[in-house]
Amino acid sequence: MPYEIVRFPYPGTIDADGHVLEPASLWEDYLEARFRDRALRVRVDEDGLEYLEIDGRKSERTNRGTLGVLGAMGDIEARPGPDRRYMESMPYGAGDPAERIDLLDQENLEKAVLYPTISLLWECELRDPELVLAYQRAYNRWIADFCRGSAGRLVPIAHLTLQDPAGAADELERAVTDGCRGGFVSPYTHDQKAHGHPDHDVLWSRAASLGVPMAIHPTFEPFWAAPVRFKRMGPAREFFYNVMLKQGVQQAFLSFIALGTLDRLPDFRLGILESGAGWIGSFLDRANAVAETPSGLGAGMKRRPSECFREQCFISGDPDETSLAYVVDPIGADCFMWATDYPHPDHPGTWAHSLEKLVAPLSEASRAKLLGGNVARIYGLD
Repeated sequence: MPYEIVRFPYPGTIDADGHVLEPASLWEDYLEARFRDRALRVRVDEDGLEYLEIDGRKSERTNRGTLGVLGAMGDIEARPGPDRRYMESMPYGAGDPAERIDLLDQENLEKAVLYPTISLLWECELRDPELVLAYQRAYNRWIADFCRGSAGRLVPIAHLTLQDPAGAADELERAVTDGCRGGFVSPYTHDQKAHGHPDHDVLWSRAASLGVPMAIHPTFEPFWAAPVRFKRMGPAREFFYNVMLKQGVQQAFLSFIALGTLDRLPDFRLGILESGAGWIGSFLDRANAVAETPSGLGAGMKRRPSECFREQCFISGDPDETSLAYVVDPIGADCFMWATDYPHPDHPGTWAHSLEKLVAPLSEASRAKLLGGNVARIYGLD
């Protein structure tokens, strides 16, 4: 069914992970002059299919023709093809800040924290740290400009890399000065060094000193990292991948506990995004149990994993999760948020109905925290 605009009944509600569709010309417009001939671009091939060009090379990870369905939330009829172009297929509010504010008003949302779309696709194919940071600076400057006139209702988040943690720390500081309220990284690393490795502390500690959170957000991953261990799955492969993509985020998150990052940096706040949230209860139960075995004791953790999570972490759930409400209070109501993922096609456009059902079992206090109070507090939103 098409995207359904419904007025959500609770005031003060904040979307913790909405998305924008960046203009195709963003990198040509915002890159520094010395990188402009290597800009990220949307091209059209001889079959009339759009493709992503990364540093002058055709993307191998992003399938031809698929860019036009990246804003197809609720439109199950949307199919890749030459007649569905990226810029011409943008839904209302996906690429225009005034439209997004109007959409928030119609849906009774107070604010939306915004993440990218094209910027989630390319880093898995680019291993030039200098160019990676240049692409990210361009996006971060653009998203700050996109949100600048919204009176704080559109909240920009900086895109960062672990290919150059020190450079990313400097870019985070620049982006925060420019208006960004936090940052995010991909769930993989090209060198396979875990996110929680001390070599990455320079970024996490800078975030803590700036008073902003960092989050792990799903992105396209290198083929070696994609959570599909089986071959010959045919058309079912994409379905399988989308269901299992949270595994990369889970492993990145667990590394912060297992390698002691949260103990080393007690003021650091870490988010887990767009991977569901109902699983966090059983995940932490297992981590707590293993922490008390020889393998857990050998890791030298100072706190139980559930304590690390409750004191320093937060997680965003999906409106259509039927079990999430029943783990919120046992885990800690201060740790949970929700998100639309608008306008991406992975979730239905009927989020308002689903979210109303999700929060129905919660107490008034826990409901207010999940719907908006937590994201306002953690991101320092007025």
